[in-house]
Amino acid sequence: GNGLVHRRMFLMAGTAAAASIASAALPNPAAADALQVEPWMKLPGSGFVGYGQPSKYEDKVVRTWNTAPGTIGTGTSRTPHHLLDGMITPNGLHFERHHSGIPDINPDTHRLLIHGLVKRPLIFTLETLARYPMESRIAFIECGGNGQLLYQKEPAQVGVQQIHGQVSCAEWTGVKLAVLLQEAGVDPKAKWILAEGADAAGMSRSIPMEKVMDDALVALYQNGEHVRPANGYPMRLLLPGYEGNMNVKWLRRIKATESPTMTKDETSKYTITLPDGKSLQFVLPQEGKSVITRPSPGLTMKEPGLYEISGLAWSGYGKINKVEVSADGGKSWAAAALQQPVLPKALTRFRMAWQWNGGPAVLQSRAIDDTGYVQPTREQMIAKRGTRTIFHSNAITTWSISDKGEVKHVYA
Repeated sequence: GNGLVHRRMFLMAGTAAAASIASAALPNPAAADALQVEPWMKLPGSGFVGYGQPSKYEDKVVRTWNTAPGTIGTGTSRTPHHLLDGMITPNGLHFERHHSGIPDINPDTHRLLIHGLVKRPLIFTLETLARYPMESRIAFIECGGNGQLLYQKEPAQVGVQQIHGQVSCAEWTGVKLAVLLQEAGVDPKAKWILAEGADAAGMSRSIPMEKVMDDALVALYQNGEHVRPANGYPMRLLLPGYEGNMNVKWLRRIKATESPTMTKDETSKYTITLPDGKSLQFVLPQEGKSVITRPSPGLTMKEPGLYEISGLAWSGYGKINKVEVSADGGKSWAAAALQQPVLPKALTRFRMAWQWNGGPAVLQSRAIDDTGYVQPTREQMIAKRGTRTIFHSNAITTWSISDKGEVKHVYA
């Protein structure tokens, strides 16, 4: 409906798809033989540098952030997904959430302690951890408060970065926490662990042992380089699919326990207050979700024609099975093409060809994962959760497009 083109546009190979898209290219192909010799073609370019940086022309591709009043480093920075493509977030653009700034940790003196209900309490240095067999996982991390603006009564007049910028995806490399716990000799009575960070806030969370022994990682590397200070240097916990702050940064202590420790970060914070006043505690996986990143607010449509609707989908329950797109506010839906690889608990890029006729349109996307979970409408989310919380917002996000090509956040 309203101009959506079948997803085979992005699945078929060869000239048929190219011919369909060619109409969006420059209007005068004959002008190609008049290409100018630009200044940068006349002189040698710059030399080598120790650490590469983006082009100076990409200076708008940056994070935005907010800091709590009276603090320096307490707050959140957000990834500019509307200016990125693919599924991997560059390290310098990965979102951040800090509760007391970024600690300046000396890796030579930092230690990881494993104790509690274990036979042999152990202390690991960064050097000793590096001797263990390592694994890599591509996984998203999402703040529990990502998308919280969708709980507001009126649609916030902001875009993807402000609403959904607290999720990022990277290749994480490190040592399975299960290996370290098995070496310590976990008591069968230990059903949980306490993970504690080395920041001034003492961030700490209780995690079910079942999850820990499944796919938890003590991550030392992020996209091939050491985890950056803002993301947990010299080591952090990775819990694929679980709420962001459970992936404890600057990891310093793991304690095996019989039951949850009930820390401040899982009692007074990171709980979901329901309409009846009761609170949900230990809502751990991030539910299935998607958002259209292009077109989106801040990216004006210039003229009618063929466009690509593109976005991201993810689920803490598993793999994205399908993403549907609507250009008429949910009256009709069409399956988008999923860009490979489609991995469990990782961001998945979806694409849909769209022939915009220059008239008003209402764009939406909804994700369906391999457990059958379907991303809810905002109305369904509010009916279930109410508006007394800011956490685990995963409702369908709606963009309206005017006949002038302006994109705006609305509620359907």
